[in-house]
Amino acid sequence: MRKAQMRQVLDFIESLHQAHEEIESAMGRKNLILAQNMLGECQQFAISFGENIEKLEGEGHITVSYVEDYCEVLFRVYEDVCNGHANEPQIHKILEEQLSRIEKSVQNDIKVKKEIAFFPYKASMWDSLESVYLAAREDPECDAFVVPIPYYDLNPDRSFGQMHYEGREYPKNIEVMDWQSYHFEKRKPDAIYIHNPYDSWNLVTSIPPRFYAENLKKYTEKLIYIPYFVLSEIEPEDQARIDKMKHFCFIPGTVWADKVIVQSEKMKQIYVNEYSKGAMAAGLSGRHVDRDLLNQKILGLGSPKLEKIAGSLDAEIPDDWQSKMVTKDNERKKVIFFNTNVSLMLNNQERFIDNLRRIACIMESYRERFTVIWREHPLTNEALKSMHPDLQCDYLAFKSEFCSKEWVILDTLAEAHTAMAVSDGYFGAGGSLAAMYFVTGRPMMVTDYHYPNEISLKPTTLEKLKLSMRHRTYYNEKNINSLNLFLENIEDLKVYQRQRFHDSLMADGLGKGAGRKIYRVLSD
Repeated sequence: MRKAQMRQVLDFIESLHQAHEEIESAMGRKNLILAQNMLGECQQFAISFGENIEKLEGEGHITVSYVEDYCEVLFRVYEDVCNGHANEPQIHKILEEQLSRIEKSVQNDIKVKKEIAFFPYKASMWDSLESVYLAAREDPECDAFVVPIPYYDLNPDRSFGQMHYEGREYPKNIEVMDWQSYHFEKRKPDAIYIHNPYDSWNLVTSIPPRFYAENLKKYTEKLIYIPYFVLSEIEPEDQARIDKMKHFCFIPGTVWADKVIVQSEKMKQIYVNEYSKGAMAAGLSGRHVDRDLLNQKILGLGSPKLEKIAGSLDAEIPDDWQSKMVTKDNERKKVIFFNTNVSLMLNNQERFIDNLRRIACIMESYRERFTVIWREHPLTNEALKSMHPDLQCDYLAFKSEFCSKEWVILDTLAEAHTAMAVSDGYFGAGGSLAAMYFVTGRPMMVTDYHYPNEISLKPTTLEKLKLSMRHRTYYNEKNINSLNLFLENIEDLKVYQRQRFHDSLMADGLGKGAGRKIYRVLSD
């Protein structure tokens, strides 16, 4: 039985207790007609109650037998009242004793189970919820449902365009339920988990408004938002870096959620600070600016995404990748994970394709030693169509040409974990995948976001490249030969990266056991 159903059952029993008091009062006033009517109503309620228990708990459940006994007592009392043989105190005592037997049976013989619904939309982002779901699935007192929901491309006028549904792309060990069959409005799950925080704020895609956080909150006691991304760790005092990510802190998902789960305690401090600033700027008050309440709402319990990466580093190489990852002498080549995202396109704008061609040209000069696994953001084409339709044809032409190379693999798997696991280094856009890749302990370089303005034509040296890392967990492509140095010295840079950052960060346990921890804390 669900928690909500148990509350209804206990409320029903309390109503019968009150009815017994009113029956006793009516008998004391010699209003036998009222007493008879109320006894009849108790009988009808009890029959309906017993049928409901039988439907929920199965035929022959012990509680139902106590309800049947109660109905027999009600009938005998009704007969006594009609025949004028009723004893007022005795009637109340008999009814209360029998109802108390039902109440104790409900509390002791009926197991209460909570229901939790997970509403992911993109299969590639499922890893942000997966380990929490697996923890919930292991709990015998929980019914957990994964309900992938569709999303729509947005046309330039923000009307809904083509619908996409990725429910068939989830891992085989994840049982999914059809979104049109799960009626959360009627089921009212005890908790709902989401990873899409944007609702109507997204400029490229939208989930159905029915699944917006504001609406979901009406039908659950606990709406929980876990970001689909992870970020590079930031010190809470580093406002310059915070300003580049603060837009994540105050959005519909964080506003309407009862709980917001972020990757670390430092990130929690940042979210609390920036959420309260955003709330005040929006004219909100009360719980939205109360720091004590915000510290209860936003929790730094770790990221399931980081947990998934840490557990996927021994992933098997897909068969169709194998042949592209060896030299002519059948020796394994080094592998670069090349990641591009929508932000890179938005920042480079008309130079986006030029930058991609420049990068491809450099990579091709190392084709004998390296294989490139390219993962484009799954919404790149939709974003181009919606925001830069003038670039779409050139982009598709580049994609076709680049992916035809024998040393290039286009990663179309639902999740990026395999590419991360089999690669030796990372090059490309910053953002969530870059932050996730850091868990591997392998070298990383982030490309220029404002090409060509921020790339110096003056070559740099390996030592200067190392020094340029400073507080960051990656190298920036700041010089004309930065990518060349990165590829030529990838093993040396791997050692340097581990010595500086990775080992200390992993000691902090970011993401370790995050799913179980999140489920445990939010179930208390």
